[in-house]
Amino acid sequence: MTGTIGDIATTLFGENVSTINIVILLTILTLLPSILLMLTGFTRILIVLSFVRNALGMQQTPPNQVLIGLALFLTLFVMMGVFDQVYEEAYLPLTNNEISQDDFVDRAMGPFREFMHRQVATTDLNFFINLSGLELETNELGFIPNEAIPDRVLIPAFITSEIKQAFWIGFVIFIPFIVIDMIVASTLMAMGMMMLPPAMISLPFKVLIFVLVDGWQLIIGGVVESFLR
Repeated sequence: MTGTIGDIATTLFGENVSTINIVILLTILTLLPSILLMLTGFTRILIVLSFVRNALGMQQTPPNQVLIGLALFLTLFVMMGVFDQVYEEAYLPLTNNEISQDDFVDRAMGPFREFMHRQVATTDLNFFINLSGLELETNELGFIPNEAIPDRVLIPAFITSEIKQAFWIGFVIFIPFIVIDMIVASTLMAMGMMMLPPAMISLPFKVLIFVLVDGWQLIIGGVVESFLR
């Protein structure tokens, strides 16, 4: 294991590799999966699935492992075109020694940047552009081209936009469940059963209705289609 890490470090940093460089390399390798997930639709999908669980009133069902696994596979489904493009335009040329590592990073980021630029809200993008103090020129249509936006502006704008979009979808999801809670609470109050918790009665009704309307298919379909708009 030590030899493998040393070989990787030597490849990246050269022969004069030090302990601090190995620590930096291990840190990068540890954070890389999280960084890649932030550049995909994983954030929106996982937040929406968490909203569904909370709207149903079940805090631990489905478990976190199931939600994260489902979110990962849905992310793979949504991002497959981007991954294929990265494989063909960046990974294959690198393995064939046609491009350098720096070119690989630039080519690999290209499809991710295009995806993020399509999904990011204009208001969030302009907010981070103004926050950074950059003065970016617009094209003849009045839009800032993708290649002119630095990563340090595009990535946080994309993540913020994803969270905002997920919260909007979560708000829509909560509405029918709140209606069911209100109906159950009003019925119990009219029957004089004020000591009986409404959540205890409304939970099985929410689960039953959610299953009857094939709620998971509706939620998953809506989330996936939100990336195609």
